[in-house]
Amino acid sequence: MFVSDFRKEFYEVVQSQRVLLFVASDVDALCACKILQALFQCDHVQYTLIPVSGWQELETAFLEHKEQFRYFILINCGANVDLLDILQPDEDTVFFVCDTHRPVNVVNVYNDTQIKLLIKQDDDLEVPAYEDIFRDEEDSGSDSDGSEPSEKRARLEEVCLGLLQRDILFDYEQYEYHGTSSAMVMFELAWMLSKDLNDMLWWAIVGLTDQWVQDKISQMKYVTDVGVLQRHVSRHNHRNEDEENTLSVDCTRISFEYDLRLALYQHWSLHDSLCNTSYTASRFKLWSVHGQKRLQEFLADMGLPLKQVKQKFQAMDISLKENLREMIEESANKFGMKDMRVQTFSIHFGFKHKFLASDVVFATMSLMESPEKDGSGTDHFIQALDSLSRSNLDKLYYGLELAKKQLRATQQTIASCLCTNLVISQGPFLYCSLMEGTPDVMLFSRPVSLSLLSKHLLKSFVCSTKNRRCKLLPLVMAAPLSMEHGTVTVVGIPPETDSSDRKKIHCRWPGPRHIFFFGRAFEKAAESTSSRMLHNHFDLSVIELKAEDRSKFLDALVSLLS
Repeated sequence: MFVSDFRKEFYEVVQSQRVLLFVASDVDALCACKILQALFQCDHVQYTLIPVSGWQELETAFLEHKEQFRYFILINCGANVDLLDILQPDEDTVFFVCDTHRPVNVVNVYNDTQIKLLIKQDDDLEVPAYEDIFRDEEDSGSDSDGSEPSEKRARLEEVCLGLLQRDILFDYEQYEYHGTSSAMVMFELAWMLSKDLNDMLWWAIVGLTDQWVQDKISQMKYVTDVGVLQRHVSRHNHRNEDEENTLSVDCTRISFEYDLRLALYQHWSLHDSLCNTSYTASRFKLWSVHGQKRLQEFLADMGLPLKQVKQKFQAMDISLKENLREMIEESANKFGMKDMRVQTFSIHFGFKHKFLASDVVFATMSLMESPEKDGSGTDHFIQALDSLSRSNLDKLYYGLELAKKQLRATQQTIASCLCTNLVISQGPFLYCSLMEGTPDVMLFSRPVSLSLLSKHLLKSFVCSTKNRRCKLLPLVMAAPLSMEHGTVTVVGIPPETDSSDRKKIHCRWPGPRHIFFFGRAFEKAAESTSSRMLHNHFDLSVIELKAEDRSKFLDALVSLLS
């Protein structure tokens, strides 16, 4: 059931209890976790934190700890599946679920005792009515008087009702999308409790920015939520100019900015940022000689010397940096890049350290998805969680260096895929597979990294192809996961269309109209071919597959979507 009063029905319930936190491995979940940890620290709430990267880890951890806890909090996992069916908990166990994954499973919505959904109901959830999808036992057969015709009629009505219920559920579940950031939901709880701090507000901003960076929400939703947070920023960071209210040298300041859509440019050189940001790399077509020439023309149009552009941003002449945003925006408009600036936020730690929200997202994501063998997934999770604290700026700067490496590898892989024609049309979708031995291939074995690569590759492919039909197709991408076990990670990405609202992942193919939910399509394709597939990730459009089953799985997917 949906929780209407977060304070009374959630926080005051767990405040006097010992609770277990299951936190998914994404930046928004980490930010929500940080806010909740801060609240728990204020009120001395005892809790245990367990990071979970997929359903297997969640089930194993629950089985291990279910005897010790009655209350469980799930962050960015659990809403879009029948949680009770998967975990099989005791009857007195209660789950509080704060998850952005949509659609919310109907069993979770209509369970009043064990599932408590910490989800904003103004998210246009469109949950079917209870009576449309569930039929109470006392209703069945109540109209039958025992005669043969009436029994036949009752059976026919039951079959028709079953088909109707299936259609209603299919219509509801056919789209996969994301709702309001969990970090924002947790910050609103802190605000209700009058315990919101500037740090919590920053984590809410980073959580929202993570959704925008990963293209999980529409531009309209992002701008709306930025407006909500902007009001809180004004409230927390307002200072008069008199001496009594001046800020101390080392204080934290958050400000709203209309900044450049360039990744990490304040911690990199402007040239590197232009070359490794998906938006500019795809518009310039930097994988081609012509694209490199266009970049040089762009820099010449701005009148920026190459020596300045290729050195660290911090070392650029102050006179150039002062008007840099306006210069870049003016030249970008001439080159067809109308969205070069975006609404965002920045944070200052004293006068020395300044970060944009997107900088922190890239750094934290890179720390969490690090391919280094010297630490477990839990170690990477803890390191990423620590990097969000002001006291661990060294970890954040280390994350920025990892992020630069990841962004470079992403653009090099995209250039390689496009130049060697690895993106091929399978009919109803585009397909690309990274082979073992490809440079930096292990950087893309994790789901978030591979999803980002896939989205950026599709953007670049759409900019490079002249085939109008291919521009409307989704992309299925595979990358090696484990050579030892012979497995690959497969992700499904929706079509790259500027006009469509990205809330709903759908596509119309020529011929019969098919609207598919990638997770469901993957399941059906694997089932029909007996492919060994593992649906372990919380995003249903990400699966693990045995490498030798890949060709028959793809053939089934093509016939299913044709």
